[in-house]
Amino acid sequence: MTGIVIVRPDESWPAQYEKTAHAIAGQLGELAQRIDHIGSTSVPGLPAKDIIDIQVTVGTEPELDDAAERMASADWELRPPRRDHPVPGLPADDLQWVKRLLVEPMYRRRINLHIRVDGRANQRYALLFRDYLRSHPDTAQAYAVFKRQAAALRLEIVDYSDLKDPVCDLIYLPAEEWAARTGWTP
Repeated sequence: MTGIVIVRPDESWPAQYEKTAHAIAGQLGELAQRIDHIGSTSVPGLPAKDIIDIQVTVGTEPELDDAAERMASADWELRPPRRDHPVPGLPADDLQWVKRLLVEPMYRRRINLHIRVDGRANQRYALLFRDYLRSHPDTAQAYAVFKRQAAALRLEIVDYSDLKDPVCDLIYLPAEEWAARTGWTP
C-alpha cells in the first residue's frame, strides 16, 4: 500500500500549470473553450498532493471524446473514471457528471487532466470549489487539516477520493450560496 502524500504548498505550481496549459491548448486548439487550474494546487497556501489538476472545458458531449483522443495521440493516458460522483442537491442526471480523465505522458510532471462539458454541474463544481477556497482561507485551512488526517490513514487513491468526496461536497454546498450572494460566475 503506497498511500497519499500531502506536501507543503509550492509557489511554482501556478507556473507549472501555465506551462502545461499552453501545451494542452496547442494540442486541442479550438476544442478547448477554456483551460483552468483546479484542485488544491490552484489554491494559494493549500497543501496538496503534488499533482496539478487541470480542467479543459469543451462545448459538447462528442467533443469530450474528440479532446480525449487528441490528448491520447500526444501520449496522454486515458483513465477511469468516466464520470464524477453526483453531489447531493445537484442534478442527478448522469450527463451532468460525465468527464474524461487523462494523465500526463510518461516521465513528465504529474498532471490529472479532466475534460468536462461547458455548463454541466461537474464543470461548474471544479471552478466554484476552487474560487470559494481562494476566497475563504479559513475553510481552505480546515480542508487542509482534513486532507492531512485522511492521508495519514495510508489509503489507496480510490479510497482516499471516496473519503474526500463528501467533505468536498460539504464545502461546495455553502459555496453555491456564496456564489448566489456575490454574483460569482465561472
